[in-house]
Amino acid sequence: MDLCLFARPDLAPGGDVDAFLALARHADAAGLHSLCFGEHLVMAPDTSRYPYGPWGHPPDTAWPDPLLTLAAVAAVTERIRLSTAVLLAPLRAGLVLAKEVATLDVLSHGRVELGVGTGWQSEEYAGVGLAWAERRRRFDEVIETCRLAWGDQPFSLPLDAARAGADGLGAGRLEGLTARPVPVQRRIPLFYGVAATAANVRRIARLGDGWTPVGVTPEQVRAGVAALRSAYADAGRDPATLVVRVPLPPVPDAGGGVDAARTVAAAGPYLEAGATMVVAGHNHRLRSAAEAGELVEGLAAAAKAL
Repeated sequence: MDLCLFARPDLAPGGDVDAFLALARHADAAGLHSLCFGEHLVMAPDTSRYPYGPWGHPPDTAWPDPLLTLAAVAAVTERIRLSTAVLLAPLRAGLVLAKEVATLDVLSHGRVELGVGTGWQSEEYAGVGLAWAERRRRFDEVIETCRLAWGDQPFSLPLDAARAGADGLGAGRLEGLTARPVPVQRRIPLFYGVAATAANVRRIARLGDGWTPVGVTPEQVRAGVAALRSAYADAGRDPATLVVRVPLPPVPDAGGGVDAARTVAAAGPYLEAGATMVVAGHNHRLRSAAEAGELVEGLAAAAKAL
């Protein structure tokens, strides 16, 4: 079973970046599949709209840029894959995100796989001049642009017809574009952090490579996997290639840390329902390098034993 370590940089011992990079090196050496964490451009005062229960982070929580931080991880590791849970893709222009991710894939020798989503704060969209109501349309547009920029060179890029006409470009396309470097991987794996609605299932089958839901039961995973496998088949894709990455809430131990064995043991019903990877980690500030090492080793051992 593949295990992705969820490790927010600010929860490393002391909240220190060097301690976080040491944690990443330890996870790399222990054989964990990947490392992930989420992002926010800003945090608004009203967190009541968080869809997965009470928001548990104080206002002064740091949310470092995930792609820049993963570039630092790439520099100090050798094999662990670099992921997000999740990157808020619609907040970036498609060509900008394509360039950043392609560069990270080159720097890491082909280790990028991203969880992507739209987020839940309208303020983040307003803060960069985007409409919250347009987030799903932008999500598709950004990913479609990335797929083109990561593919065969040169490529053409569709433009909004009104914008193309206003700029005197005609035909609504930019032709003969090149975007280098191209990724080392022929296809950057993208896992969608969305609900398994009919529209999202079609979206994943068309543009994505997997599903990374939050706050789901095994029964919900089973239903989502069935719908996704059917959509993959309808799209002419092999359902066996679908990645389903499910988070496991940390089970506390008697000392206020994480019981790695009991945390990973909860994966069984999700794996039976069709999950192919689990995410496990910690929601508290690690108190020392020793605690960080014990957590990583415990998760790695539990994953291998399952």
